[in-house]
Amino acid sequence: MGWWQINADTLARTRFVLSPLAETFAAVKLLHAGTAAHPGERAWLDAHLPAYKRRLAGDPVTALLIRSGLGRNWIADFLTPTPRGEADFEEEVARVREASAVDARAHLAVSLARPLPAALHRDDLPERAADLLTHVWTEAVRPYWDRRRRVLEADVVARTAQLSQGGWAAALDALRPGTRWLGDNRLQVNLHEYPPREISGAELVFVPVTPQRHGWVAWEEPDRYAVVYPCSGVLAGTGPEAVPESLGALLGPARAGVLVLLDSPMSTTQLVALTGQGLGSVGRHLKVLLDARLVRRGRAGRSVLYSRTPAGEVLVKAQRE
Repeated sequence: MGWWQINADTLARTRFVLSPLAETFAAVKLLHAGTAAHPGERAWLDAHLPAYKRRLAGDPVTALLIRSGLGRNWIADFLTPTPRGEADFEEEVARVREASAVDARAHLAVSLARPLPAALHRDDLPERAADLLTHVWTEAVRPYWDRRRRVLEADVVARTAQLSQGGWAAALDALRPGTRWLGDNRLQVNLHEYPPREISGAELVFVPVTPQRHGWVAWEEPDRYAVVYPCSGVLAGTGPEAVPESLGALLGPARAGVLVLLDSPMSTTQLVALTGQGLGSVGRHLKVLLDARLVRRGRAGRSVLYSRTPAGEVLVKAQRE
């Protein structure tokens, strides 16, 4: 397993950030894989995968670049610069475009784990990668960015609440498969057999993205490291397809959707972002669920969080089974 050694100074500086470029690269990975984790992703793929395939078919060099950069165990580093706090897409993609051609070729060779194909021995690889990322951002991510940003912000609120309630173990163990807090200031970041990294004193950020199977790590040694992870929301929010049909018939699809989302404590604001329902509607659903003793209410810092009671857990799990 791959893990990083962290000291108290790094932990004190650790934060969650949003990155339009990370969201776009996660979208590229989803387009490249062509398979969806849930109906919301399937609808997005159906809308954007044909155009993406046409673009790559018309540009075989860029198509080869992306296939080479998305290795089975390694991503070409120049494609995923470490986020430096909140920035807009243009600022972030400029760092891809400004990467050196020598570095880009070296990173692609590492990702491929074999010599670079002759077609990639050229100096415009960073520019081609940046152009493709810009295309995907413009056509397939930016039209949804306001919605996605609300989902990502809701996830950060939930993670922060977990951190305040249960410490780093609670916040990180469910971050993404392969990531967990090992104790003794060790953070496991994946399941690959890579040597440990000493990152004490560096800046560490956690970056949520909405595609549900796509995470990675990035770094700029020795100063900055990032763990990109799939957030708890989904692109299409909670539609009828995300709720067991029997539970929707019992409570109504919208109210059942709120109950299903409460696998972890959430605020009203988070539920509004994830469901797409209005604040008044979510509030009414929570009132009914509270009165029925299917959810409980508690406070974490300034946030009021809702979670399922044991009765609510039994109800949801019975319908899922």
